[in-house]
Amino acid sequence: MAQPRSLQKLTDLTRDECLQIVSKAVHMKRNPADYADAMKGKTMLMLFEKPSLRTRVSFEAGMNQMGGYAIFYSIADSPLGKMKENIHDTAKCTSRYVEVIAARVYNRQDIRDLAKHSTVPVINLLDDYAHPCQILADWLTIYERMPERLSSGQLKLSFFGDGRNNVTYDLMRAAALFGMRMDIACPADEAFYPEQEVLDEVAELSKKTGAVVRVVNDVLEAARDSDVIYTDTWMSYGIKPDQEAERKRVLSPFQVDSRVMQTAKADALFMHCLPTTRGNEQTAEVVDGPQSVVFDQAENRLHVQKVIVLFLLGKI
Repeated sequence: MAQPRSLQKLTDLTRDECLQIVSKAVHMKRNPADYADAMKGKTMLMLFEKPSLRTRVSFEAGMNQMGGYAIFYSIADSPLGKMKENIHDTAKCTSRYVEVIAARVYNRQDIRDLAKHSTVPVINLLDDYAHPCQILADWLTIYERMPERLSSGQLKLSFFGDGRNNVTYDLMRAAALFGMRMDIACPADEAFYPEQEVLDEVAELSKKTGAVVRVVNDVLEAARDSDVIYTDTWMSYGIKPDQEAERKRVLSPFQVDSRVMQTAKADALFMHCLPTTRGNEQTAEVVDGPQSVVFDQAENRLHVQKVIVLFLLGKI
């Protein structure tokens, strides 16, 4: 039996497939009734080790809107979480009950093992290495405002903050895949710097697409000529509270404020995958300002994820 198609990281898709998913999401967003029975009688199992708001609600709502059903399963209070059940057996068993498995976990190896042993598609809802659903929602958000720039790769995206981050990694992959320019403004400290494995992957892909993805230390250099300014929380799920003061000290020079936004293009978008803390990774005037599209990003998780499910099942 052939291994089913899964989505573990953004580059499991081609550039054309990303655009296909985004384009279909535009149509689905405008015409949700056309897909009201697309998942009729179908079930998705969602394994959650990390807390969630947008991911859980958007997937449950999306499956419901397509006539299907999503099961929320908390790893923390399950046999899997207590190490009485392993990933291998979990994947083998649950594949026989449902049509799709999705997981939000701490460790990338768990996603890889699920995909290896599952007989149905596996969707990475987030791990320590990738966040493909978020980035496809981001691409939909950009496409709605800058379709020509995104499709042609004539766009610069700049990320500010923690470079050793799942969102940062998949943004880097997406930029490389689309032949774009991207600057990552982050501390030089290894704890905040992208992993070499990701840098190597992105560099190899950039050779084929002409992308220019750089890590820089100067926030204004990164912001200059940018179409999209992007940041993420300084206190991701799993980071211990006693690390907050030190992380704020190290990351504060990379805060997105009005000066950063004014250095970018006049029509630049401000993006954040949420949750956010005003006064930390960005100022309130930025996240609540006219260039912010953070709640459009959040909404677009719903639309693009419905397409991801159908795409992996071969329904589009």
